[in-house]
Amino acid sequence: MKKFVGAHVSASGGVENAPLNAMEIGAKAFALFTKNQRQWKAKALEAKTIDAFQKNLEASGILPKHVLPHDSYLINLGHPEADKLEKSREAFIDELERCRILGLDKLNFHSGSHLVKIPKKDPHYEEKLLEAELGCLDVIAESMNRAIEATKDSGVKLVIENTAGQGSNLGYRFEHLAHIIDKIEDKSRVGVCLDTCHTFTAGYDLRTREAYDQTMGEFDRIVGADYLMGMHLNDSKPPLGSRVDRHHSLGQGEIGWDAFRFIMNDSRMDDIPLILETIDESIWAEEIAALYRLVE
Repeated sequence: MKKFVGAHVSASGGVENAPLNAMEIGAKAFALFTKNQRQWKAKALEAKTIDAFQKNLEASGILPKHVLPHDSYLINLGHPEADKLEKSREAFIDELERCRILGLDKLNFHSGSHLVKIPKKDPHYEEKLLEAELGCLDVIAESMNRAIEATKDSGVKLVIENTAGQGSNLGYRFEHLAHIIDKIEDKSRVGVCLDTCHTFTAGYDLRTREAYDQTMGEFDRIVGADYLMGMHLNDSKPPLGSRVDRHHSLGQGEIGWDAFRFIMNDSRMDDIPLILETIDESIWAEEIAALYRLVE
């Protein structure tokens, strides 16, 4: 078995429940939040919780490298306000430490948002937007370098997720990801997670063999296949290039099944977590089974 498919499961009641929830749907990988994703603070992980998590993970048969934790949605490593940026940086370092304590080797995160409002009627709109984006990307890279330095005894990799480009979210272009990675001092600590819905609504087509090969070829050329450390497998409610982030169940959205067949037969996706974030968790077990049936 070269493909490891699962879903972003609930850790309600404690992180130790996440592996059990993954087992229930026949997952061979999973994602989780190691704390409440909508709160800044969380109590430290207790020894009994850590032990229970590791025991349940072992019982599930899922390897730590196939677990893809996600950080809090509140964190913005590119925040333009100094105090809020510092708060995000501190919270991000704490998230990395929580992963290390649990014995996990990745932390998935959205790169950040510049939050600059530029009227589209501004005659210098494009110029100002580019300036805001590049400045923010540099801040994100600096945030990541600081986090890596603060956790230099840790092997947890910082896995940047591409975005749909909604609002002022960055990471919607492969060039954004490459720009950030280029400025990371210790590149052994950085990777990328591609979300199929985000990729599609950011303007990269996946629906035909030709389009899929072109998109993945661009990723290889601009970012590098070696940086691919996880994927989120989601269909999309909005159309190609809409820059709107709304997931759908597999085969029920604008992407369709063919893209997922290509992924399940692409050696670049071997041995990395492939995580469903589709909208109906009641059919996750069916979606996982359906994905494995696509393997030729």
